[in-house]
Amino acid sequence: MNDFLKWFFAFISFMLQGFGEIFLGFGRGIRQVFDIPGYVALFRSYSGNFGIAEWICSVLAIIIVIAIYVLLGTMLVLAIRKYLRFRHSIVSNEDLLEEISLLQRRVLKLMKEKDEIMAMKVTQMGLSPSGVLSLAGTEAAGGQITEGGAEAAPAAVAVDGVIQTSDQRFSKLIEVDSFYKSYTPPEYDNEITLKEFVERYRNFACSRMHLYYDHKTIRLFLAGMASTKLIILQGISGTGKTSLPYSFGKFLQVDTTIASVQPSWRDRTELFGYFNEFTKSFNETEVLKRIYSSNYNNDINLILLDEMNIARVEYYFAEMLSILEMPNADEWELDIVPNVWSTDPVKLDHGKIVIPQNIWYIGTANNDDSTYAISDKVYDRAQPINLDTKGVAFEAPDTPPINLGFDHLDAMFREAFELYPISQENLSKIQQLDLWVIEKLRVAFGNRILKQMGLFVPVYVACGGDELDGIDYVLATKIFRKFESLNLAMLREELKELCNYLTKLFGKNTMNESIAYLQRLQKLF
Repeated sequence: MNDFLKWFFAFISFMLQGFGEIFLGFGRGIRQVFDIPGYVALFRSYSGNFGIAEWICSVLAIIIVIAIYVLLGTMLVLAIRKYLRFRHSIVSNEDLLEEISLLQRRVLKLMKEKDEIMAMKVTQMGLSPSGVLSLAGTEAAGGQITEGGAEAAPAAVAVDGVIQTSDQRFSKLIEVDSFYKSYTPPEYDNEITLKEFVERYRNFACSRMHLYYDHKTIRLFLAGMASTKLIILQGISGTGKTSLPYSFGKFLQVDTTIASVQPSWRDRTELFGYFNEFTKSFNETEVLKRIYSSNYNNDINLILLDEMNIARVEYYFAEMLSILEMPNADEWELDIVPNVWSTDPVKLDHGKIVIPQNIWYIGTANNDDSTYAISDKVYDRAQPINLDTKGVAFEAPDTPPINLGFDHLDAMFREAFELYPISQENLSKIQQLDLWVIEKLRVAFGNRILKQMGLFVPVYVACGGDELDGIDYVLATKIFRKFESLNLAMLREELKELCNYLTKLFGKNTMNESIAYLQRLQKLF
């Protein structure tokens, strides 16, 4: 056994001596690498016979070696810093996960406590907790417990699907009902024509509000109202996008409802409101109130979605886009609440509000880094109007506002459809253009856009415009705008050829809007 112990001691000593030699050798190596006096002595021993070229080479060699050491040191420092940041982020993430886990446990605990309290309350009422059905907007069993523990009278009872209650959840809509009980509609001007309307509104905006719009802009706006319920005013800031619908409402003596879109808007509740389960009331928005009140009157109602693309339009306006696409206007209904209270507003039919025909949605859009691009889904259902230049001041006679009823405006639109339909010659040219674009660029017009064109152009003509100018504007804003999604860098020749084809098909000095837009695309891409 003594021999084994001697061997084991010698074995371990020999191994540890090897580790010691490693550390000693590493230390001696580091000391030798940074032995500045040794380098100086070595240099002196050899530099006595150096010539000029050798001195230059030796200095350059020293500089290069120092640079390499500095570079290695910098890389080492950066690597250490990167590791420390990485380690810090890992630790932070672990702390965050622990905090989330703790919050989840607390939420589960609170939910359990809530269930226990509800079970105790139901038991005190003499009911079975498993047999109670929860009705939205009412107490779990329709009863309350007094301070002494006695059961109070039931707060709500459902009769034929209608919850009988004295509470009101729609305060603003109830106010609308009360207002229209004694409402007397104004005397509408049913003699004005579309052309006269354009002139009078232009003079009103100039004389009363110091806003300057040309005839074409107003014609486009009215034609857009005839073709769709959603109009998008887009262009650079300061061109009067917000002022146009605002002054339009002032001219008709029916103020435009303005909804300032926020970046946080993600769903329909931001636009129409939502039911608050805690207060048992509906948080109504001014937009919802305007839609509801439009069912009572014959006014022309405008809702302005200011800066509409500062949030994604497809999120908060998705349901309305689907409703406005339905061919039967009688089916335009907006679901507000899933049940019926006895105190609900008069025009609320089984929790739904009818979307009337006398209301339009006007959106303003800027194109910059703070906004989202508007998708084709939205553009196809809307009529874009470009406002890219400031209005030029002019003199106009003092013009008062008017009262114009929706019925008369709708009748003027229908009359324009009959008197100024797109000519067969131009329809044939549009079909030829459609075939050319499909063949060369693989982009089709679509039935929806052709239908909108058939409504837009006659009203544009009735307002004093030219038929080809109306067709030109629809092509530029609804068809050729789709080219932006193509690889235009590879289609320069096709765009140039399309400009020549438009001139050949419709004639010289026509289709100026479309040709200018296509030329701008050629320069940008």
